[in-house]
Amino acid sequence: MTVYRTHTCGELRQSHADERVVLSGWAARIRDLGGLIFLTVRDRYGRTQVVFDPDRSEELVLEAKRVRQEWVVRIEGMVRTRPEQDRNADMPTGDIEVVADRLEVLASCETPPLLPEDDFVPSEEHRLRHRFLDLRRARMQKILVTRHNLLQTVRRVLSKQGFLEIETPYLTRSTPEGARDFIVPSRLHPGQWYALPQSPQTYKQILMVSGFDRYFQVVRCFRDEDFRANRQPEFTQIDIEAAFVDEEQIRETAETLMKAVFEQALEIPFPTAVPRMTYRDAMQRYGTDKPDTRYGQELVDLTDHLAGHGFGVVDGISKAGGGAVGLCVQGQAAVSRSWIKKWEEFVKQRGLGGLMPLRVQEDGSWANPLGKFIPAEQLQKAADALQMGEDDLGLIALDKGMRRFEVMGMLRSALAQELGWIDESRHELLWVTDFPLVEWNEEEERYDALHHPFTAPRYEEWERWRETDPSRIMSRAYDLVWNGHEVAGGSIRIHDRTWQEKVFGLIGLSPEEASKRFSFLMEALQYGAPPHGGIAFGFDRMVMLATGETSIRNVIAFPKTTAGMALFEGAPGVVDEDQLHELHLQEIKPKGETGEND
Repeated sequence: MTVYRTHTCGELRQSHADERVVLSGWAARIRDLGGLIFLTVRDRYGRTQVVFDPDRSEELVLEAKRVRQEWVVRIEGMVRTRPEQDRNADMPTGDIEVVADRLEVLASCETPPLLPEDDFVPSEEHRLRHRFLDLRRARMQKILVTRHNLLQTVRRVLSKQGFLEIETPYLTRSTPEGARDFIVPSRLHPGQWYALPQSPQTYKQILMVSGFDRYFQVVRCFRDEDFRANRQPEFTQIDIEAAFVDEEQIRETAETLMKAVFEQALEIPFPTAVPRMTYRDAMQRYGTDKPDTRYGQELVDLTDHLAGHGFGVVDGISKAGGGAVGLCVQGQAAVSRSWIKKWEEFVKQRGLGGLMPLRVQEDGSWANPLGKFIPAEQLQKAADALQMGEDDLGLIALDKGMRRFEVMGMLRSALAQELGWIDESRHELLWVTDFPLVEWNEEEERYDALHHPFTAPRYEEWERWRETDPSRIMSRAYDLVWNGHEVAGGSIRIHDRTWQEKVFGLIGLSPEEASKRFSFLMEALQYGAPPHGGIAFGFDRMVMLATGETSIRNVIAFPKTTAGMALFEGAPGVVDEDQLHELHLQEIKPKGETGEND
């Protein structure tokens, strides 16, 4: 039997001195000091320095000279304590070295297109194309170890609270929940299709009906969405559902889970209370339902201060049901017109008409155009509302509807990045509650579920607003926001078939269409469904925030690019005609390839 290692490359300490050991790993660094050869051997546990001494074996030194970076080697030798002046405090194994008396090359390596030891980090596309090398980098290995540890924490915490981990199918029925489904043809049932689940939503509700009152699952979900920078077509979700609970109990479970994440991954105390904010307040104060509360600079509605004083632009917008929204930019009163112009273009590209500066000029007057049309005392009130100091700049936008808040929220985030408002050492959590049940879809002229159509409404508001303004019906939904990222979302579900049919009807699903898409759930709701609710954590995003990364692609072993491509394995790819024939499929090429459809 070959012993490949008695210890890992990160394990040896002074207490192992004079022990004979076997190490295996990758050649990380090689230094040839004339006679002596120093080889640093690396595995995912760490690094160990190995010495090849010609006084012990010139033949072994010559063999070591052949070794190149990223070769896989097996080394036998004795551990010795390094001289005091040669110790490396940056390595956990830096107090010792292994004096080799045997070297075996287990695998050679061609000149690598990416060196894991380099401080330089190449482009993301290059890294993903050579992911097998990129994953050897210490940073990537540390991230995936953290991911593993957090996953075990999730399982331990939820299991301790009585939740059962139950797997649900990957091949299921197509029940679109907002994004497109990935569909899979059935070979045994020609012309029929499976779908990969966007979430286990209906299955976990059926588990509640089945009497499994506490369920969780670490589950892969699939959404065929248009390409977006920080989304993946497949992702990992921590799915939680419980029966005989209300919102408070679900939030308590979620906070218990997050407490373990904070204490394990971040090694910081969990807040004694997670603050809450309504959806409406979040939108009006931050322009988003996932606000980053690590910094201030909140949005302020200035309509009452600026309208009704003869400035036609403001008055016209106000009469049309819109208004003015302002943002304080601290310490920037003296910025150039070109700087303001840059941010005017920013908001114009996102649908607003422009920006108006609110600032005092050298002569004490207010800058135009506001200073020309609106009394100074009103502008001072607006500045006070923004909490502006003498050196601060106010930026004001006008528009109808919520768009003015949304775009100014985007501006707030962009300015925070450029001006360094964000304290990266802080970790802020926030519950956002009281979401509308539905929102109006202008293109399709119908209502869409803001979360999903299984979310329970506040029934008293249903009766009040159903006929006059359904968008004012509040739901029993809640999101958990971490540093400006939605890390979890959930709701109390509808557990009565009649109410589920009413909500389907509100979003334009006829009873026939609802029965066709969700017959299994609708049937289950007739047979004693308990009150239930749940929450789902975006696990990739959770790991990203816990490790301080800025992209979820850095916390997934084999992610897709922003274009949905798997560069390492070359997916998606073509399949041969025999496979298509077996599935009763025929390829139709895009018109651009053939001039006409085949």
